[in-house]
Amino acid sequence: MPLGQRAGDKSDSRYCGVEVLDFPAGDGLPAVLTHSLSSAFDFLLAPLVDPDYRPTPGAVLPVAASDLVLSPSQWSSHIVGKISEWIDLDSEDEQLRLDSELTLKQEIAWATHLSLQACVIPPPKRSTCANYARVVNNILQGLTNMQLWLRIPLEKSESMDEDHDKVNNNNPTSETVDSWEWWNSFRLLCEHSSQLYVALDILSSLPSMNSLGRWFGEPVRAAILQTDAFLTNARGYPCLSKRHQTLLTGFFNHSVQVIISGRSNHNVSQVSEGVLSRDENHTEDTPTQHALSPYLDYMAYLYQRMDPLPEQERFEINYRDFLQSPLQPLMDNLEAQTYETFEKDTVKYTQYQRAIAKALVDKVSDDEVSTTRTVLMVVGAGRGPLVRASLQAAEETGRMLKVYAVEKNPNAVITLHSLIKLEGWESMVTIISSDMRCWDAPEKADILVSELLGSFGDNELSPECLDGAQRFLKPDGISIPSSYTSFIQPVTASKLHNDIKAHKDIAHFETAYVVKLHRVARLAPPQEVFSFAHPNFSPKATNQRYTKLQFELPQDTGSCLVHGMLYLPLDFYSVKLYIYHSNPTYPIILAGFAGYFDAVLYKDVHLGIEPNTCTPNMFSWFPIFFPLRKPIYVPSESPIEVHFWRCCGATKVWYEWALVAPSPSPIHNSNGRSYWVGL
Repeated sequence: MPLGQRAGDKSDSRYCGVEVLDFPAGDGLPAVLTHSLSSAFDFLLAPLVDPDYRPTPGAVLPVAASDLVLSPSQWSSHIVGKISEWIDLDSEDEQLRLDSELTLKQEIAWATHLSLQACVIPPPKRSTCANYARVVNNILQGLTNMQLWLRIPLEKSESMDEDHDKVNNNNPTSETVDSWEWWNSFRLLCEHSSQLYVALDILSSLPSMNSLGRWFGEPVRAAILQTDAFLTNARGYPCLSKRHQTLLTGFFNHSVQVIISGRSNHNVSQVSEGVLSRDENHTEDTPTQHALSPYLDYMAYLYQRMDPLPEQERFEINYRDFLQSPLQPLMDNLEAQTYETFEKDTVKYTQYQRAIAKALVDKVSDDEVSTTRTVLMVVGAGRGPLVRASLQAAEETGRMLKVYAVEKNPNAVITLHSLIKLEGWESMVTIISSDMRCWDAPEKADILVSELLGSFGDNELSPECLDGAQRFLKPDGISIPSSYTSFIQPVTASKLHNDIKAHKDIAHFETAYVVKLHRVARLAPPQEVFSFAHPNFSPKATNQRYTKLQFELPQDTGSCLVHGMLYLPLDFYSVKLYIYHSNPTYPIILAGFAGYFDAVLYKDVHLGIEPNTCTPNMFSWFPIFFPLRKPIYVPSESPIEVHFWRCCGATKVWYEWALVAPSPSPIHNSNGRSYWVGL
């Protein structure tokens, strides 16, 4: 039974499971499942094999239950397998190591036979886990539909097992072990397998919020919440600390399922009170409730008190972490559906109307309104939304306007003619079916309006288009937009990296993608990359650019893998939590860079998606993502230095990018071999 109804949220985070601690021998599993489902849990994390089992010649695997005791749909929908926790594939004891490998393969084979969707494999027993990862990687290569979730404690803990004793004996001031490092080592050894995920054990203490932030860029599928992590409120019921609440709400927002684990530490009687329904405030009569039902009710309370997804998020939810190729508006003619989507963005056109109104007032004083007609050219008019915004601005300010609507797409021109006739604008609007770079204007314009911006500002060739169009702008003419700047930010984005890796070629790693970023960890504040201003009448003007940027990671972030560049906040509960703060550090993984833009339309009217200044409720642009061929390990306190180029040729424009520090990468997209924008 889902934790509750939240408008717009159809993710797996609505479902909560419970871990079965005692081996359900015989017919125990169906009874445990029935009891748990009747108590409103949605699935079980259950052991598949007797934990006392050790391989012996001719022995039959002592499974928890025959495949016949549950239906195929019950196995698939309500059971997540738990692999035996005694398994230790990196043990110094050779017999234990061999037994562990055989048992792991047997249990995974049984789980595959049951058609389970996922199995939780135990955490590494020590910091060196190469053999464990090797065996798991071999298994992953044979799996098709099942996922493996590596269980990792969410803590900054002391060194593990015998490593702990060795370190303590040799170095009493030894550093603690970062559990993210265990995961990173394991997934690197497993070649970033797309079927390897994380199940995080949530304990009573948590690392710093910056350290936690790294996990939001990782493939976390489950948060196993220990009952020991709960506090007790004034009424004797379980509750969580503010930090735990923030973390769990963040997981809900990132489609992470919660699994409650442990023994009940709260003596709460629910038989007499009944169980609170997930959807309405009434009680249901149930004979006996699950011992962990109070913890489940608290999870439902946390989920239900979250704000509904905003309308913009609901519109964008199907695009989360979905890689799209940027538009090629000069090479290709947009389709009607694309035009319609962009035209629904009323916020964007409201900003344009404000900018045009201010420009009209500056161009024509109140004394001249009855004698002066302003010439305004809309270059790239599409199906007419900017024409409408211009005429509405003229009506709002009481100025007379003559509009030239220039559009190269002959299909959009047909719609534009219909709009002009329908609205009765024939006397005010002249339609020009031509490329703005080739048209010879009959007169000079006072105001030049365009909507040629891409997710990175200049990536849809606004500079090249406006350079060609500014020849018919008066010397004192106004360009809207008047300037725009691009930004980048380093990120960890495991899902995006795996999706690109699936293409199995270099070209896709040298392509920039438009993507609604969701499962990412933002590693440092964004920085400016390229800027353009219009009009630019300088004879030495060039649209080629080169810049180098250095990002300093906050001290308590930790080491990381960087997969790319971008910027957006981590939207936890009602808090916007960023990974960049200060204090001690941990390593991270760099996956690439994401890009944004901010544009000044006119004077104080701006438009953009750079998060510090982003225009609220605007959905025309998603960030752009520049991947790295290989994720880069960034040690603690190491700066990230990246170089970016904007290159121009006779027929195309392209970007090149390369990492210099902490370790050099190849120059991506050299000479525009994989990705370019055609002129």
